[in-house]
Amino acid sequence: MSPQTYRPYVPPEKSMAEFTLKAVLLGVVMAVILGAANAYLGMKAGLTVAASFPAAVVAMAFLRFLGGTILEENIARTTASVGEALVAGAIFTLPAFILAGAWDTLHYFPSTVIMMIGGVLGVLFVIVLRRTLVVESDLVFPESVAAAELVKAGQGGQTGVTYLFGGMGLAAAWEFLKNEYGPQIIKEKVEFFIGFGRSRIGILQEKIEYAGGVLIETPAAAPILMGVGYIVGTRISAILFSGAILGWPFMVATAVFLNPSLVDTLGPGESMIDLAKSVHANQIKPLAVGTMIVAAFYTLWNLRTSLVTGISKAFKDFGAKAAGAPAAQRTDVDLNLKKVFTVIALFAIPMFFLYYYFCHSIPGALVLTAVMMVLGFLFAAVAGYLVGLIGSSNNPISGLTLSTLLISAILMVWLGVTGVGGIAAVLAIAGVICCAAGIAGDMMQDLKVGHMLGGTPWRMEIGEIIGVIVAASILALPLWGLMSAYEVGSDKLPAPQAGLMALLAQGIVGGEMAWPLIIVGMMLAFGLIFMGAPSPMLIAVGMYLPFYSTAAIFVGGLIRWLMDLRLKRARASAPERTRAENVGILLSSGFIAGESLMAVLLAFVFLGGEAALGEGRRVIPVLTDSPSAWASLLIFALVIYLLAFLPLKAMKRGGLPSTHVE
Repeated sequence: MSPQTYRPYVPPEKSMAEFTLKAVLLGVVMAVILGAANAYLGMKAGLTVAASFPAAVVAMAFLRFLGGTILEENIARTTASVGEALVAGAIFTLPAFILAGAWDTLHYFPSTVIMMIGGVLGVLFVIVLRRTLVVESDLVFPESVAAAELVKAGQGGQTGVTYLFGGMGLAAAWEFLKNEYGPQIIKEKVEFFIGFGRSRIGILQEKIEYAGGVLIETPAAAPILMGVGYIVGTRISAILFSGAILGWPFMVATAVFLNPSLVDTLGPGESMIDLAKSVHANQIKPLAVGTMIVAAFYTLWNLRTSLVTGISKAFKDFGAKAAGAPAAQRTDVDLNLKKVFTVIALFAIPMFFLYYYFCHSIPGALVLTAVMMVLGFLFAAVAGYLVGLIGSSNNPISGLTLSTLLISAILMVWLGVTGVGGIAAVLAIAGVICCAAGIAGDMMQDLKVGHMLGGTPWRMEIGEIIGVIVAASILALPLWGLMSAYEVGSDKLPAPQAGLMALLAQGIVGGEMAWPLIIVGMMLAFGLIFMGAPSPMLIAVGMYLPFYSTAAIFVGGLIRWLMDLRLKRARASAPERTRAENVGILLSSGFIAGESLMAVLLAFVFLGGEAALGEGRRVIPVLTDSPSAWASLLIFALVIYLLAFLPLKAMKRGGLPSTHVE
């Protein structure tokens, strides 16, 4: 349907309350909350999920109680989703400062500036591209369509807030009982080592004795991870889990078995479990990073035609947009483009000082600023186009960021800016561009939802800018709390993408690259590509993450498969299937938000307790020295019921209808 004939849900000529104080305040509060939740999820699972669905449901529930309109709900949802997008960019890069040794803890001011500059620029770049990608293109925007339908369906009275908050409450209570800073009465996972015995194998004229085995871990009893698996689906969770199988039972076991001397390195009190984990951390992770490097560029290469088409179209219409012709309808008015370009140019000043703060080199800061301006706009267009093509949750911003990091690192070495300062400067530009790309993709999705609902673009754009400024000012605090309490880079908070960025920045700028393992990982990636393996990047992330984490995500994917099977057997119609899927997604979103927010809260309770009572002193006492592993089985049964059986009951009751309004 052409832009001239398209009629949004709220017609352009209709006037109703939209950009109000209550809508913006609700959106800002949700941006911070959902951002903190996704920060924990992203560093724990290596994945983030779009916040549009839970934000839309909460906005509908609260604003309906306050007498709000559908356009106020749209503003609140738009402002709220900023938090998830901004933190997605932050967690891919900010932990890398610690992992690379540039910082000993997260620094509030530079972290906030990185998020704020990147986020606001992401919004400004998208304003230039909105008409081209949202109105005039034929991109499908799959998640935008789903979010818009959910909002329109909510006008019939069913918001689904009960499912969202019910899932939050259950997951929060469970996290409180199992978290290491809570009473810790439930054990999240069980691990043990199965030895293969000893073998004598002849190599040349010598008989060598080998010993080894497999480290076995049960899936984590974590609703947050099962919820992620449910949302991303059976296929993606299975691909991720295949990487875990490749990395742990195969590669770790092989590395231990083929290096007989490793067993002799065990010290007093250390076991084969400790050895297996050390091998994974120091050998398999760098290998997985090599796989990620090739996989990231392979992902972009596969999208080359779509990217070139989208960017070409954006630049083709660039001159027409710069002319600033006034729009005739409310639903087609952006912020003034002359002012937008002026602000973009002015942002070069704080960017220069930011990069100079890190590298203490005027030529280095000037080069990085120029790189940011060029790549920032280019990658904003790429991210926006990919969201329209494959959805926000599948937007490969880590690949875009990796490209930026490699270009910046090579330029820094060429300019002679090396050492810790050069590493930090490279990570800073990667952080700005990652935040910009994350926000650009999210905002393009939001603008498409607003386009379908009848929202006013310039009001949504202001809402996004406000959301970015407030969220950037606050989100560094929960990030600091999480990294301080749970030790970023450990099994509790592995932060795989940040580990990749840190390793590359250290390797290229600092000269500390574990090249043999990186190259072996690259060869593995080429092998996966040549055999036609689906998503080598996901396989590499699965290799990098703890086994119990990816196994729990796979359990969620299996639960989704079970629900789909039951829907097929019930011969559910398309509207009935949509009802059931909406219930499952809302419950899963509740699991993610509830468990994440409780983990953030307990981290601050622990840190505050140590500050007030002394190091090692706890506010919440541990109730038992032997947490129960058997009790953890309860959550698996509950999640299977809630995600595979409850949605079908809700479907039959007629909740959360799918209403298409032409």
